[in-house]
Amino acid sequence: MDAMQVALPILGIVAAAAVTFYAVSFSEIREKSFRNFEDDSEESKGKFRSSASSRQRRAQRKADKEARK
Repeated sequence: MDAMQVALPILGIVAAAAVTFYAVSFSEIREKSFRNFEDDSEESKGKFRSSASSRQRRAQRKADKEARK
C-alpha cells in the first residue's frame, strides 16, 4: 500500500470536516445577526432611532407611559 493511498482519504475527511465547521459557524453567525436585527427592529417599532442620551430616552418613555394613562 502506497502512503498516498492512505493519506488521500484522510486529507479528504479533514477537508470535509473543515468545510462543515465553517459552514455551521457562518450559519450560526448569520442567525445571530438576524436575531439581533429583529430585536432591534422590535424595540424601535418602525421609528427612526435617534442618538438621544439615555436620560432623554428614559424621559420620553416616561412621558409616553403617562400619556397612555
